[in-house]
Amino acid sequence: MGFGGAVNAQLNNYKYIIVPKKFEDFKYINQYQTSTLTKYFFEENGFEAVYDDALPEDLANKRCLGLVADVIDVSSMFTTKIYISLKDCNNVEIFRSVKGVSKIKAYDESYREALQRAFVSFSGMNYEYEPMEEEDVKEETVTVSFKDDVKSVENEPKEHVLEQKATTEEQVYKSVEPKTSTIVKAAETKTLITPVLTGLLYAQPTENGYQLVDSTPKVVLKLEETSMEDVFMTDFEGNNAVVFKKDGKWVLEYSENGTKVQKELNIKF
Repeated sequence: MGFGGAVNAQLNNYKYIIVPKKFEDFKYINQYQTSTLTKYFFEENGFEAVYDDALPEDLANKRCLGLVADVIDVSSMFTTKIYISLKDCNNVEIFRSVKGVSKIKAYDESYREALQRAFVSFSGMNYEYEPMEEEDVKEETVTVSFKDDVKSVENEPKEHVLEQKATTEEQVYKSVEPKTSTIVKAAETKTLITPVLTGLLYAQPTENGYQLVDSTPKVVLKLEETSMEDVFMTDFEGNNAVVFKKDGKWVLEYSENGTKVQKELNIKF
């Protein structure tokens, strides 16, 4: 799915991000602090994130107000690789982030870095909740049969019926709280717009994207391609950053001391 107005408008229609305390690809609740960090990073980007066992009253009554977040783990033996996925109340994926990659050996640090890099997909969205028209909100009707513990969706074809069997792990799930994160959330996220970073930069193709060189020539930035059009990951002065096209201009965005900084780039491809 492309980056920009269409994606932003679609996410703006949802009031909440629902964060499970245990993601499907992980064995334990909040393993490697994935739930704590995911909730924090969504809040840092302006979203209202809630845990799946602590839904606000309006969300509990209208499930389609929220999107369910998932951390999809596709790690290999020596590299942590994850995606952030968002699904609506009908279990349809409407957004998937760039791949967050880390080669740090310690798992807790590696998953933290990979999550941080995946969340560059949400930078610059300037999310703001815009309620959908009442008739556009389609609620999911659920019936529960205690006889055989099966959850089914009414009026759906049989191939879409979901079956969930009770397990010991599911029974103890809600009694365990995620480990408190050591990250302190900034009270307010601000965006600082600064002038053009440098003069004209020339984009030279590389194996994974481009390198930007000035007239010296000197390599100023290395851009890594993502799954989204006109969005690149990069490193700027030791910060994880993203370069994307906004209103016809190229912008470099990164976080510095809790403030989002944007610098305009003059790139010639």
